[in-house]
Amino acid sequence: MIRRNRKKLNCGLRIADCGFKASVCLNPKSEIRNPKSHAAFTLIELMVVVVILGVLATMVMPKILSKPEQARRTKAMVDIRSIQSALALFKTDTGRFPTTSEGLQALVSNPGLKGYNKDAYLERVPTDPWGNKYIYLSPGIHSKDYDLVSCGKDGEPGGGDDNADIESWDLEG
Repeated sequence: MIRRNRKKLNCGLRIADCGFKASVCLNPKSEIRNPKSHAAFTLIELMVVVVILGVLATMVMPKILSKPEQARRTKAMVDIRSIQSALALFKTDTGRFPTTSEGLQALVSNPGLKGYNKDAYLERVPTDPWGNKYIYLSPGIHSKDYDLVSCGKDGEPGGGDDNADIESWDLEG
């Protein structure tokens, strides 16, 4: 059955009465496209997109670039908490914390203690995000068990802002 509508030709499929009903296209030329007309972006449209992306980048980049030191400080805090967990497991198994002379190396390899976990407590001796070793003292000055410190960006004790120390007894500060 061919339906003709003088005002508008319908080509393709349409939904009618909960089923598909095919209609025949009475104008076959409408299906043939002009080979010269390709859908594409113009140079002006592409340039507008590039300019918009550039403007967005100049607004966002300064905010992102100011965060690396904050991210490193947060990573140092997370590392200290993870070392604290390993130290707690070490104490549970051996009955004591590693001495200052044994250091954090005792969490990686057995210093000859009874009850030491054969799988160790850490895979390797960690360094802070700036590549410096964590300072470990046992017994500690600020805690009776141990003190664990990252000296921050400058690698020197003390300092402020990005150079401030990250200390196990004051991780919220």
